[in-house]
Amino acid sequence: MPAQTVSDPAAPRSASAPAGAVPDPAFADAPPPAPPTGHPTPSPAYDTASHTAAAAAAAPAVPAPGVSSDPSHAGAPSSDPSSAGVPGPWVGPAVPESAAAPAVPAPGVSSDPSHAGAPLSDPSSAGVPGPWAGAAADPWGRYDPWAASAAASLQHDDAGGRRPEQRRGRATRTLVGGALLIALVSGGIGGAVGACLERNGGVGTVELPQAGHEAAERAPDTVAGIAARALPSVVTLHVSGSEAAGTGTGFVLDGRGHILTNNHVVEPAGSGGEITVTFNSGDTAEATVVGRDSGYDLAVVQVKGVSGLTPLPLGNSDNVRVGDPVVAIGAPFDLAGTVTSGIISARERPITAGGEEGDGSDVSYVDALQTDAPINPGNSGGPLLDARGRAIGINSAIRSADSGGAESDGGQAGSIGLGFAIPINQGKRVAEELINTGKATHPVIGVTLDMSYAGDGARVGDKGGDGGPAVTTGGPGALAGIRPGDVITAVDGQRVHSGEELIVKTRAHRPGDRLELTLERGGKETKVSLVLGSSGGG
Repeated sequence: MPAQTVSDPAAPRSASAPAGAVPDPAFADAPPPAPPTGHPTPSPAYDTASHTAAAAAAAPAVPAPGVSSDPSHAGAPSSDPSSAGVPGPWVGPAVPESAAAPAVPAPGVSSDPSHAGAPLSDPSSAGVPGPWAGAAADPWGRYDPWAASAAASLQHDDAGGRRPEQRRGRATRTLVGGALLIALVSGGIGGAVGACLERNGGVGTVELPQAGHEAAERAPDTVAGIAARALPSVVTLHVSGSEAAGTGTGFVLDGRGHILTNNHVVEPAGSGGEITVTFNSGDTAEATVVGRDSGYDLAVVQVKGVSGLTPLPLGNSDNVRVGDPVVAIGAPFDLAGTVTSGIISARERPITAGGEEGDGSDVSYVDALQTDAPINPGNSGGPLLDARGRAIGINSAIRSADSGGAESDGGQAGSIGLGFAIPINQGKRVAEELINTGKATHPVIGVTLDMSYAGDGARVGDKGGDGGPAVTTGGPGALAGIRPGDVITAVDGQRVHSGEELIVKTRAHRPGDRLELTLERGGKETKVSLVLGSSGGG
């Protein structure tokens, strides 16, 4: 008879209790009982001889690791899991129902609980009872210490054993990482290309931005507008003589070809030199001297056979105020048509220029307009214009940094912002006289001044230059009661500090004008009034 498995009342309480058993209060902390299986019943009788032959034909059964090879203890775990086939007590920890994995019958083992552990007579036929069945269908849930490691080895033995959700997670991470790598590489390449394009100005043909065409006209009161109207009336003079040559500027006075300029511009021509006039259009013409005056440093030349001349309008220098904007036009260093601008920086500035002659007959006395508009050699004789493009002065002299006084700008000194122009009111009178009579008249007081006097004011000399009286008999001064040794300190209430200043103030008037002079005589101050006389110019 085959051995039967029966329940042992004396077995440890870790084994499952039979169905319907009442738990012992003494074992209240024991794990819950195994599922009820009922008492096992004996297996049906079978033929020992037939089964023995079948077993001989079949492959010998190999006990599972950790399972006893003793047929009487089939399915029982070994007390030493590391020693296969060594009998041991049926000891195994109780596995709670909730933690135990469902029993899966091993191949060739009956799934019938009544034949638990009995091998199949035919290993190829599942569910047929046979002796020495494996422990996989143990109804007692006995512990197999190798089950967990075996399951783990089946799941993690190679990469092909990964679960689908693990493979999908890894694929997603791979895609995200690749996308980030592509983005970083693309950004780096794009930045490098952008920086290269910025340094090299991009690709293709370079076309720089530019403003479109604009109207050529400018507002009349701008420098450009003033210059556009005045330039056709301004000319450049090239003068050559037997001993000297030079370049200067002039401007057209009328349609008859009269041109006003400085005396020192035309002086090198003398009586047999040549004067060539170049107009703004580029046309040239020969010119001759109509008249000149060294005391005013003014001259008039005339061109003939030229039509379509544009006279420059004349302003009024008495209306000029300090700070008024001005424009100067000339040919500095033979650069024709040069335009500069500035303001009136002073009025009635007494200056003297020239004086190269030993007798002082070539000294110019000018009650000048001072300007900071740049004036350089070659600007001499050019117009100084107001904001309406009218001539208010004739550029004549500059103050150089290395000189002690004003000098004509025919030298090689440069502008330091101190330029002087003859007022147009004086220029107009002298030009009219030169055109009409060939010479200019000078207003005079009729006295000889002591030019060596170092005190304040202009002192009347003790005797004249030719040895005669210092006060001309019957002249304006004698009639007003001026005496030798008197010191003239003011003209029309304006202080004078030297003999030159008195001459400048006097020549700023016309012959026949009345002047009021302030005198000092014997420590007392007195005032006299006189009418200016006239003398021929030189």
